[in-house]
Amino acid sequence: MNLALRIATLVLASTLAACGGQAKLREGEDTGANPRIVPPQTSALPVVEIAPARGWDGVETPTPAAGLEVKALATGLNHPRWLHVLPNGDVLVAESNAPPGKRGIKGLKGKVMAAVMKRAGSGVPSANRITLLRDADGDGVAEMRSAFAENLTSPIGMALVGDTLYIANADALVRLPYETGQTQANGAPEKVVDLPGGGDQLNHHWTKTLVASKDGTRLFVGVGSNSNIADNGMQAEVDRAAILEIDPAARTRRVFASGLRNPVGIAFEPHTGALWAVVNERDELGNDLVPDYLTHVERGAFFGWPYSYWGQHVDTRVKPQNPDLVATAREPDFALGAHVAPLGLTFAQGQKLGDGYSNGAFIGLHGSWNRQPLSGYKVVFVPFDGGRPTGTMVDVLGGFLDADLNARGRPVGVAIARDGALLVADDVGNVVWRVSASNR
Repeated sequence: MNLALRIATLVLASTLAACGGQAKLREGEDTGANPRIVPPQTSALPVVEIAPARGWDGVETPTPAAGLEVKALATGLNHPRWLHVLPNGDVLVAESNAPPGKRGIKGLKGKVMAAVMKRAGSGVPSANRITLLRDADGDGVAEMRSAFAENLTSPIGMALVGDTLYIANADALVRLPYETGQTQANGAPEKVVDLPGGGDQLNHHWTKTLVASKDGTRLFVGVGSNSNIADNGMQAEVDRAAILEIDPAARTRRVFASGLRNPVGIAFEPHTGALWAVVNERDELGNDLVPDYLTHVERGAFFGWPYSYWGQHVDTRVKPQNPDLVATAREPDFALGAHVAPLGLTFAQGQKLGDGYSNGAFIGLHGSWNRQPLSGYKVVFVPFDGGRPTGTMVDVLGGFLDADLNARGRPVGVAIARDGALLVADDVGNVVWRVSASNR
């Protein structure tokens, strides 16, 4: 066992002893519209428990819910993180990982986190590429792939507006011309606006996700915080822990909503047109705190970070506090569970996956690193009615953990294919999975 992994193991053992090591909530109590918020548990160092990256053996697949089936649209990718479906059915895949440089975690804690990320399969260099997949014969397997755009900077978000493809790099929003059916971009990307994290800046939560307004005049970018709870000071958090609104014509940006520790998946709900986000909440407050969440996001809304969580529950670790701002903090709409790491978000489009999946949100839960026992590591569906979550979250795609709690894969981005199938990017398995109704 190498030194970094020994450090992580010792931290896990000592911290579990301090915290009791067991979850206090029964399954489901930390999900839904009214989760139980337990008292915080703190210790000198975080609980470290993550499923080691194993990968698939070429025969195994994830386990779909009853009435669904799954197959690989494409295998052998390089850390596929995000997906965008073009109008002609081609699928763009962002093969990406963290850029080199400052991550904002210092000392022993930084060494622990580096060991955790390596063990989880997150230490591979970024391919910095967007790959195009095409399933021309409609059999659910892409028979053609092409490097659509290369030499990017840890790209994640993609949005097509007319004949312009926007790409959210880790440090800037860029754009390329696009023609229907092309398999390779023409020319170098043009920068539209800088994003937080460029140059010599800290860039802890490096992913930048992206959606376009219906008319294409505004773009929205999810930008995570630079730390767990403003550990580097609020000066390192300017325009972070926020969703930014960008005017691509004027090349300007402004904060649309704030206090969102790490808003990764963002999408418009199809019936109301409201913007929704899934958010990774803070760590190191115990196994069952704080619930990650799904919420609608309005202009000017504040969701508490770093001063409070789940509305106005004050995080006493944060000094100085801001009680006036905390008084405005909104409660999210729907808790997804503590430390499940929701990343991908897309909304259902009709009855394509059958009854029960016609109205609601599909969410990729990447899986916990700061919880014992493990949580997440699956794709779930949150049913909606009247533009809001209703009922109970259900599993759509599981089986990402083997019997020894190794990660065969970890779901990230999700998207709806042109034929209505659900696509899932798996960055540990290096696969894009296709989930469809089993009677198709």
